Amino acid sequence: MKNTLIGIAVCAAAPFADAAGAGSTSETRSAQHISRAGSQAPMAGPDDYFTGRVRVDPLFPATDDINASAAYVSFEAGARSAWHTHPAGQRLVVTSGVGLVQEWGKPVQEIHPGDVIVCPAGVKHWHGAAAASAMTHLAITGSVDGKNVHWLEKVSDEQYNVHTSPAKQTAPAHAQPLSAKQQAIPLIAAAMATSNMAGLDAALNQGLDAGLSVSEAKEILVQLYAYSGFPRSLNALNALMNVVEQRKRDGFQDAAGHEPNKPIPVGEQLLAAGKANQTRIAGKPVEGPLFDFVPVINQYLQAHLFGDIFERDNLDWQSRELATVAALAATPGVESQLRSHMAASLRVGLTVAQLQQLVQLLADQGDAAAARRAGEALASTQANQPG
Repeated sequence: MKNTLIGIAVCAAAPFADAAGAGSTSETRSAQHISRAGSQAPMAGPDDYFTGRVRVDPLFPATDDINASAAYVSFEAGARSAWHTHPAGQRLVVTSGVGLVQEWGKPVQEIHPGDVIVCPAGVKHWHGAAAASAMTHLAITGSVDGKNVHWLEKVSDEQYNVHTSPAKQTAPAHAQPLSAKQQAIPLIAAAMATSNMAGLDAALNQGLDAGLSVSEAKEILVQLYAYSGFPRSLNALNALMNVVEQRKRDGFQDAAGHEPNKPIPVGEQLLAAGKANQTRIAGKPVEGPLFDFVPVINQYLQAHLFGDIFERDNLDWQSRELATVAALAATPGVESQLRSHMAASLRVGLTVAQLQQLVQLLADQGDAAAARRAGEALASTQANQPG
């Protein structure tokens, strides 16, 4: 019985009526009913049925009125289900990221946001995230005699790795992809920069699920006030506070992280530290007609942004640049600064392959314009790199 309930839960959330205290699924309602977001506890996909980290957020169970259940299922990069079948079939709607799906005996196929996958009853298949991108889909699954899934063997690494995307083919064999935690940072930054609060909520949850600490998430949103403005930063920090509180109520124990440990200099020492950081990131001392015309703006940049903020050691510089590049890419009209930070990203240790992955993440999130701007900035930066 326990295995049956787990199998149903992780694929389509059928048994969550009991978990949420909903009572009998045969109850007939005579009035409209709203199940509030977060009122049903999420669960992790069991290792018996999944490879990698998977989160299931139940939406509704099967009832006498509608013999189908639904859940959001979120896969970290590289995570996937085992092979399985559904006695009454299933519909999947991709909501974010890049995924993979395969029917037994047929090629692996990529799936993207907005794609709908129709799986007929009894068809053996698996689905999950691509190797370099997390993926979330809505799963709607019918039931037969209270059962909606039959689990089979796990998908082997050899079966999973048969699929190689064009982006992966062009990357060097030794290239290290962005970690699951790093992948969430550009999504958080782009959503904040465009005031996409629903997207920000999803990206924050994705980052915390992947191991981003609360302190790191705070720091990303604090730093971005310098690039996207105080109002967006304050709104985003408020959203993070609400996400963290909701996750606590849902039983998640997110890592708090650490506050900055490094003493921040003051006065002339702060200005000197900020100038040194700015020079390292820019590759040379920052100067020019604009800063001759308004020298105070560079003093503010050096003392506050590259001093006060970049001296804080609760977020590494690679993460800071991932956030900055994505926020600038999502902002029209700042292409010059975007190109500068693409180059800065390479100086702090990010690779071209990782930045290509950032471009793809923005495209997969549905922001084609941001992805185009980021791609063009990266191409320009590569063209100007010394041979």
